Amino acid sequence: MQPHKSQKGFSLVELLIVVAIIGIISAIAVPNLMASRRAANEANAISAMRTISTAEVNYWFTFGGGAYGTLEQLANERIIDSKLANAADAATARSGYIYGVRLINSGASYVAGSAPITASTGSRNFTCDQPGIIYAHTLNAGVVPTATDGGTAVGN
Repeated sequence: MQPHKSQKGFSLVELLIVVAIIGIISAIAVPNLMASRRAANEANAISAMRTISTAEVNYWFTFGGGAYGTLEQLANERIIDSKLANAADAATARSGYIYGVRLINSGASYVAGSAPITASTGSRNFTCDQPGIIYAHTLNAGVVPTATDGGTAVGN
């Protein structure tokens, strides 16, 4: 008679239990990860709006002769980086957000805006104007807001 050889390894039931536990942990972690990513994208958008606001004041005093400038003009004078100036569509978005500046009365005033390209990259739109106050707006993904009306001031 041959002695019985002991088999080493895991049973199918044990492997299924481990897979189930990993699945449960993933189901809990993924939504939190997405929420963290949206919050980081929004913080980046608020920072970019603050950069644009500061750049507009700099342009007004230095290059604009009393007029504000477009994102392209700000980038041409090297007040902002070209990546921010060109973040106008989904292909060139910066951290999931697109940006734009609307000049009012030939540059006498401006409204800068940002919008997430989809609801998964952000949950609010943002604007700012010459006083430098940044406003949060309800989500309108892919559409850069052109007015600060209806916004709630973000802690500046």
